[in-house]
Amino acid sequence: MDRPLSSAVDRVLARAGELAAAADRPVKPVDLLQALLDDEGHATELLREAGLTAQTLADAVGLHAVEASQRSLLRAAHQHTPSGEETSSLQLLAAIAETAEEFAALFERHGLALEHLRQLARGGAPPAAEPLPSDVQIAPAVPAAVDDRSATLRIIDAAANRAREGLRVLEDHARFALNDAHLTQRFKQARHRLAEGVSGLVSDEALRLRDTPRDVGTELTARLEARRTTDADVLRANARRVQEALRSLEEYGKRIDPWQAERFERLRYECYTLEQALLTTLHARERLRDVRLCLLATDELCPRGLGPVVQAALRAGCPMVQLREKHVPDGRLLERARLLREWTRAAGALFIVNDRPDLAVLVDADGVHVGQEDLPAAEVRRIVGGRRLVGVSTHNVEQVRQAVLDGADYLGVGPVFPSTTKTFDSLAGLEFVRQAAAETALPWFAIGGVTLENLPQLQSAGARRIAVTSAICSADDPAAATRRLLERLAAADVAEPDAASAAALQSPGCC
Repeated sequence: MDRPLSSAVDRVLARAGELAAAADRPVKPVDLLQALLDDEGHATELLREAGLTAQTLADAVGLHAVEASQRSLLRAAHQHTPSGEETSSLQLLAAIAETAEEFAALFERHGLALEHLRQLARGGAPPAAEPLPSDVQIAPAVPAAVDDRSATLRIIDAAANRAREGLRVLEDHARFALNDAHLTQRFKQARHRLAEGVSGLVSDEALRLRDTPRDVGTELTARLEARRTTDADVLRANARRVQEALRSLEEYGKRIDPWQAERFERLRYECYTLEQALLTTLHARERLRDVRLCLLATDELCPRGLGPVVQAALRAGCPMVQLREKHVPDGRLLERARLLREWTRAAGALFIVNDRPDLAVLVDADGVHVGQEDLPAAEVRRIVGGRRLVGVSTHNVEQVRQAVLDGADYLGVGPVFPSTTKTFDSLAGLEFVRQAAAETALPWFAIGGVTLENLPQLQSAGARRIAVTSAICSADDPAAATRRLLERLAAADVAEPDAASAAALQSPGCC
């Protein structure tokens, strides 16, 4: 007999029905998982803490092929439901994980093992211990030291304080030094999750056990602790402080509530990603500080030939050239890449290869640029290493956020305007430019139909960098066209836009 459903499951079923109807097909497991991400139940919180997003589901092609009826999934969820209780979102999540290997593997990659999901669905209790043989003699329990629990609570209290303080320093830098709304929000969420985890682990008892005057650690200092010569020094030191404190919370939290302690483990992994994103933004802004213009060089779009156009643009001061050839055999592409590498190096300009991290390494390019359909930024990074730049094309604000967390050094934002050189299915437009300017401090280039004439519109929307093809390649005088673009860019606010990400400054400092 079916068990009653919680209100969260009712909402999820309704939302999944809407998603399936929009696709004109029956409900699939991926619809239920998407609906769980859109909801506010316990399973939703677990998925978000694990870093699962709508983009994750969109990218996981195998999930969409999995067929299972909604009724069969509910039956599986009911099997996890304790007698007399409603079937909850956690039980539905466990049922989805059991549907197919693709779902189990996805959750496993995000730290949600199938057995753990089953345990949570059954009430979060750890596996029962194996019964001891009847002839085993159990020694009398040794009473714990009087201060054993007190010591554990003091460690948790101190670690929570260190993690909270370190997160605040990182958040303050993202907010006030970078004006980065996305990273500011992510650090704020991390602080709130930390507070929720600590409150779920201990009560005010830990606060009452605090004994700062007699804490032997307050008088101990490390030789390098007082040295912070750069912003990067501050960020690295506080990121390590957070991660080490979270490890203490995870380990000592296990003595009180093992399942609650797992939240600190997931938060620690997330903080590794946030550290990378924050430091990458810092370094990329410095490296691309004076790079406002990128020439997207394509031979077939240069009536005067690729070589003369690129050399003219470099003589006029173009600081960055990206070789973008889609239909050239590899041998010829490699030859062109080597020539452009030679010319850009002589001119002191950056050289980027489009789509091909392997060629970028072969010719010692400064970086590689990939689109949404190419290799993910994290995989590209493994090929080109940590020294080279990795750029990512983005077409909406969710892709911007994901690229930042994936470790991109810069972004392409667009397409903004119709282009004479490329056909687009749709245009992101000026609204996306405004969103990017308000969302991230990571360097980005507006792209798609950019000309000298529409550049003021882009600058008004917040763009400070542009990538062009025909505006230089098709010009009667490529050098003169390059100089005019650079002059117009320099005439605008040459500093990184402080107005960008103003949303980060709207929340009160204490929250």
